[in-house]
Amino acid sequence: MSSKENAAIGQLLALLEGRYALRVLWALRDGHAQTFRLLQDSVGQITPNTLNTRIKELREAGLVGHGGDGYSLTPSGQDLLKRLSDLQAFAVRWQLNQARKSPQPPSRPVATEPSAPEAPPAPAQPH
Repeated sequence: MSSKENAAIGQLLALLEGRYALRVLWALRDGHAQTFRLLQDSVGQITPNTLNTRIKELREAGLVGHGGDGYSLTPSGQDLLKRLSDLQAFAVRWQLNQARKSPQPPSRPVATEPSAPEAPPAPAQPH
């Protein structure tokens, strides 16, 4: 990969690493414009200030636009999400694999023999 290509991917990843950036894009993936309030509800757990910041950054990057009905993906934003569309299928497979890896608790406790009580400490010897 050339340094120019590295710089481009670095710049895109820096944008997408912004808190909630991918969630904002994902919330707009169905192609229907959303008002600020609806977008905030779709993203969930995002403050109005953070949403404003992410929308501004995504608009400046040409991924999100605003029309009379609200916010929606631009053709460039749609292209990006199309390229990330396998993410959902991957996430489901990944989550199943993670669940298989986690140790399962035993179905019933294993009986153990009681241990002998510890002897009390020996009294200190005078010098």
